[in-house]
Amino acid sequence: MTAGKLPRGIRNHNPGNIRRTTTIWRGMVPDQSGDAEFVVFSEPLWGLRALGRVLRTYYDLYHCRSVATILRRYAPPTENNTAAYIAAVAKILNVAPDAEIPRTPETWVRLMQAIVRHENGVGDAYPLALYQSAAALALD
Repeated sequence: MTAGKLPRGIRNHNPGNIRRTTTIWRGMVPDQSGDAEFVVFSEPLWGLRALGRVLRTYYDLYHCRSVATILRRYAPPTENNTAAYIAAVAKILNVAPDAEIPRTPETWVRLMQAIVRHENGVGDAYPLALYQSAAALALD
């Protein structure tokens, strides 16, 4: 697949499709003019770390402890088919949508992989080791 044909999140090294806000993320490219809506990162590690940090914030600060509560906040129905998103991610994680998930690096890796798959329509976009490094940075 050529760079122009890659999904937007992969091209932007932002596989979670994190929207631009006032947050200055680690690994953000200084010139954000490449995308008016979504953050552009210098490499996938930083985009995955940012995704992991967002999920950590939802888990720790907002007490979103299940796939359903996390994704209702992360992918609201005003912009997504949230019910389908929840069902797809819960199936990949092999958990009930409303079951509490543990805050462990292993769970974060699987959750990020499932979100990246759903957001970009591609499976195995990155090697497992990259997800593991990003999860470690996100949960630090």
